[in-house]
Amino acid sequence: MRQTYFAKNGEIERRWRQVDAEGKSLGRLASDIAVILMGKHRPEYTPHVDTGDFVVVTNAEKIVLTGSKAQHKFRKTYSGYPGGQRMESYESLLRRRPEIVVEDAVRRMLPKTRLGRQMIKKLKVYRGPNHPHQAQRPEAMAV
Repeated sequence: MRQTYFAKNGEIERRWRQVDAEGKSLGRLASDIAVILMGKHRPEYTPHVDTGDFVVVTNAEKIVLTGSKAQHKFRKTYSGYPGGQRMESYESLLRRRPEIVVEDAVRRMLPKTRLGRQMIKKLKVYRGPNHPHQAQRPEAMAV
């Protein structure tokens, strides 16, 4: 008799992957990264278990926004207090903290649950080409 295989938390072997964001479109890159973080690229994907791999993104400052999104798209944050809403254009955010742009795009493509919050912790984004995860020997990923 055959049974459906469900992955368990302890038996998943996580791999490290590296993505170079230079010249890549933000949305297309984010959707590819989200698939890897969720584990949907694996044959043993299980919806209620975090089966994804770690992803290291380098050169976040060289990511591309198509059209005029950089000037017309804004990141809104709200502190919860009256008058606490802040808006910043993606153009200035890319200059100031490009890591946030990539992290936000990927976060919005993950599940909005405890599992999604666990998945986003496996994403490591760095502004330039250097990162401190050389010991994990991340595999270069073509996106």
